[in-house]
Amino acid sequence: AGAAVTISVFALSAAHTLGIQVDFFSAIVLSVLSAVSACGASGVAGGSLLLIPLACSLFGISNDVAMQVVGVGFVIGVLQDSCETALNSSTDVLFTSIAEYSQWRKEGREVNVSKV
Repeated sequence: AGAAVTISVFALSAAHTLGIQVDFFSAIVLSVLSAVSACGASGVAGGSLLLIPLACSLFGISNDVAMQVVGVGFVIGVLQDSCETALNSSTDVLFTSIAEYSQWRKEGREVNVSKV
């Protein structure tokens, strides 16, 4: 989740900075592309930053400019990586709790989320 958000935000920021109008369909395609690409980037140091040129190519942004965006990502890397890790951890908790509640329902237990 964190890498997908990073890829999307950086690519959209680059497009906005260059004055490129992003329509709704392109934003959806970018989100799907980022999510699929992020699956392979997990656990690789700077993996999300290395996928930014791929996302930028969707909007016709040259590799030179895309690598400048990656450079900005390296400059703010500590903050960006911390936010990315926090988002990854929170989605891990979410999916783990969904799996546990699903198991409880299969076992016939009553699941009352308001008490949890």
